[in-house]
Amino acid sequence: MAVLWLEKVSADDLETVGGKGASLGELTGAGLPVPPGFVVTAGTYRSFIEAAEIDEELFAAVDVDADDSAALADAADRAQELILETPFPDELREEILESYRQVGDGEAFVAVRSSATAEDLPDASFAGQQETFLNVTEEALLDRVRECWASLFTQRAIYYRQEQGFDHSVVNIAVVVQQMVDAEKSGVMFTSHPSTGDQTMIIEGAWGLGEAVVSGAVSPDNYVVERDDRSVDVTVAEKKVMHEKDEETGETVEREVPQEKRNERVLADDEIGALVDLGERVEDHYDEPQDVEWAIVEDEVYMLQSRPITTIDEGGDAATETGSFDVSKGVTDGSGGVQSAGASGASSSPGSDSGANGAGEVIVDGLGSSPGTVSGPARIVTKLDDLAKVGEGDIIVTEMTMPDMVPAMKRAAGIVTDEGGMTSHAAIVSRELGVPAIVGTTNATSVLKDGQLVTLDGDKGAVLEGKEVEPDEETEPVEEVRPQSPVKPMTATEVKVNVSIPEAAERAAATGADGVGLLRTEHMILSLNQTPEKFIEENGTDAYTQELIDGIRGVADEFYPRPVRVRTLDAPTDEFRQLEGGENEPEEHNPMLGYRGIRRSLDRPDVFAHELEAFRRLYEMGYDNVEIMFPLVNDAEDIYQAKSLMKEAGIDPEKRRWGAMIETPAAALAVEELIEAGIDFASFGTNDLTQYTLAVDRNNENVADRFDELHPAVLRLIGDVIETCREYDVDTSICGQAGSKPEMVRFLATEGVTSISANIDAVRDVQHEVKRVEQKLLLESRRTE
Repeated sequence: MAVLWLEKVSADDLETVGGKGASLGELTGAGLPVPPGFVVTAGTYRSFIEAAEIDEELFAAVDVDADDSAALADAADRAQELILETPFPDELREEILESYRQVGDGEAFVAVRSSATAEDLPDASFAGQQETFLNVTEEALLDRVRECWASLFTQRAIYYRQEQGFDHSVVNIAVVVQQMVDAEKSGVMFTSHPSTGDQTMIIEGAWGLGEAVVSGAVSPDNYVVERDDRSVDVTVAEKKVMHEKDEETGETVEREVPQEKRNERVLADDEIGALVDLGERVEDHYDEPQDVEWAIVEDEVYMLQSRPITTIDEGGDAATETGSFDVSKGVTDGSGGVQSAGASGASSSPGSDSGANGAGEVIVDGLGSSPGTVSGPARIVTKLDDLAKVGEGDIIVTEMTMPDMVPAMKRAAGIVTDEGGMTSHAAIVSRELGVPAIVGTTNATSVLKDGQLVTLDGDKGAVLEGKEVEPDEETEPVEEVRPQSPVKPMTATEVKVNVSIPEAAERAAATGADGVGLLRTEHMILSLNQTPEKFIEENGTDAYTQELIDGIRGVADEFYPRPVRVRTLDAPTDEFRQLEGGENEPEEHNPMLGYRGIRRSLDRPDVFAHELEAFRRLYEMGYDNVEIMFPLVNDAEDIYQAKSLMKEAGIDPEKRRWGAMIETPAAALAVEELIEAGIDFASFGTNDLTQYTLAVDRNNENVADRFDELHPAVLRLIGDVIETCREYDVDTSICGQAGSKPEMVRFLATEGVTSISANIDAVRDVQHEVKRVEQKLLLESRRTE
């Protein structure tokens, strides 16, 4: 049979009906409230491609080098074409349509969901790679089933399977056809504490269909229920959007939540009780804690999906991804401290008493730019050839770091530089890699000797003679930022993370951030050690575009479906001058005020076109979580020109999310015109906005003490932009260094900023600070009612 009804399916039928189908069948058989439906089996898909004799051509088409984006795109197009253009055999067509007519009243809206036979595996997650279609009727059903099959061969799915070592020919796909629940409210539920297994349920809920919660489109309410006494800790979020069925077209649409319901609690106490009862039933049935998707309509609770929580262990580490948060990557402990260590070498937690256990007097000092204490031999790097001598556990000592040093920085236990400040390449990259660092020592390369054993205190900014005693236990950089509590604080203000280099993506995702508020492209480009023009001249345009695709894709994969906001090239001319081909760069007295950001991109549209081509290909590959951000915008004319170039590159500005950096007073004062030009978001770059507002060069030690992101003038510009953007329903965010400061967090959350993007090692603290502010505001508003 091509079709199996859910009541005939159990957990033993995984190979026949895929992960989703097996789960829904098991729940149905247990008498739990599951909407009715059936599964078009995985064997049906296999019979379809074999009977049509397209199977061999199909698998041959996708046998390509997945790192070759052009070949990958051609492979995906051909594979999907083969499936979509092959007609259904008459017998199969009738069986599927006849089954549909038995669902509901025979004219029901149904959900058509892919259910692959390789889903939710311990070492690979294929979640989100295959298609789901909502509110489907008989007219479109067969096409939607075929599109689910074809979604096995999107560029992203092909790439991921090859990266994971899966043979394309052995992965099959079933399709679940299930009556739609026109949910009034929906969400996800952990039936037990997802980290420790304690008798604590975690429930998230929002208005409308659950896709808004699962995709992260909305910040849902959070309910923590103690099962022994049914006490509930409630966090109510501002729920700006909801997904629901359009009554006229039947399509699923995103709509604004009515103002009076945005801050209204979604679940009443009796509804929480009903969910807890169902959660206990499903946990008892499976005899293990479950992760459940649920929906409520007309006071009836439905279970839409359930799968085991595979993350509970005695150590309390969680590693599953569900709903609008990722338990493995999304929780905080509010400790306020971050242990940092290099790839190897001795390390201790921040604030340790350097010198108390073997290290001697301070021999060099500077700015502590990345926390942690490490010991190891100093390796003096004065030219790129010296990087070869840097081994695991060594401490790099150099005048300043450059992007092509990143591989060596990943090996090193610590970094010390003569030059640079808290926003220098060394400072930013070291923080993201979790490597303790000190910058701006002025003389480390001349004072320290090659091979000298030293201790680096990244908190105090001191390099001491000798070696500290080895700590009892080392901590991996990723684990240092992985929060230890099971569920991150649920906040209406999103907390995102800044990423400078693709190599830091895993560590950034482990923070549980709601996405990436700033991914810099300049480090990807500068690491080529050639200017863009020189690299293109020697390697061609495709190679240049591919470098950008690979870098962005690595981060977009790690965060999918959470958004990744990518800033186009913003490197000053003095950095380009140090690269091969840089002799043609203009000499500028103050490059920070010069030929950089969007002004450079618009002046060189031929080079900028290759950046935009990278975005176009990423969208084509299915990375719909990528957003484009233009830096150093001055006025609406900059936006109109950039928008025009996007269109020329084949990017639809109406379909994709894009926006502008607010880094100049001019942009802040002209934000209404920028909104009229079409931006979806405005993001504050506080480093530049501060220096341009106060006329303070942030890299000039003579005036560095005057650099203050919390200056009233800077705050006024930020506050005015947030207010204007709120009037026009345009998102605002901050991705500058100041976004990690508690004072700035409190100001932004109070003003109503949409998101705050923090440095990797600050995300957990910002999450808790935002929650404290929001709770205080909520409490104050209730007291004045």
